[in-house]
Amino acid sequence: MPGVRRKPVPPVPDSLDRVAEVRGAVPLVPGSVEDCCSRLVGRAGVPSRDEARTWLTFLSALGLVAESDRGFARTREPADPDSETLARAFREGVYGAREVLELLVAADEPLDADAVFEEFREHVPNWERMRDDAWERTWRERVARLLGWAALLGLVREAEGSYRT
Repeated sequence: MPGVRRKPVPPVPDSLDRVAEVRGAVPLVPGSVEDCCSRLVGRAGVPSRDEARTWLTFLSALGLVAESDRGFARTREPADPDSETLARAFREGVYGAREVLELLVAADEPLDADAVFEEFREHVPNWERMRDDAWERTWRERVARLLGWAALLGLVREAEGSYRT
């Protein structure tokens, strides 16, 4: 679905090799969400089904997994995406990535995750604020993960807990 950006962001791994590892556990033939989550837990060592579901949605946002009415399946293209391809997909497909990067570009100095969240908070959809009393904690964590992924993908630099483009 072009133009649709997805919100779930998994914990930031130590390297992009983890993306390939998790993607490799997704079947080529569409499988149900439950089956795919089980595969990610069993084959890729994802710690829980909830985190596996987050990975599936995130990989979908990156174009590495496709979702259909029959479930999720690994895409054949890009076969072995480089960090530039992943960075572009991250900016375009993950909700909040573009906004966080724009905030850092506009900043006069490096910002830590809390400062980025304070600037980002206006981008949190109102329905998210209304449905969850803990929305600030949820979105603070999401912004921190967005920053971590942006650093892993080479979109920002992190030094001493602060980020800059």
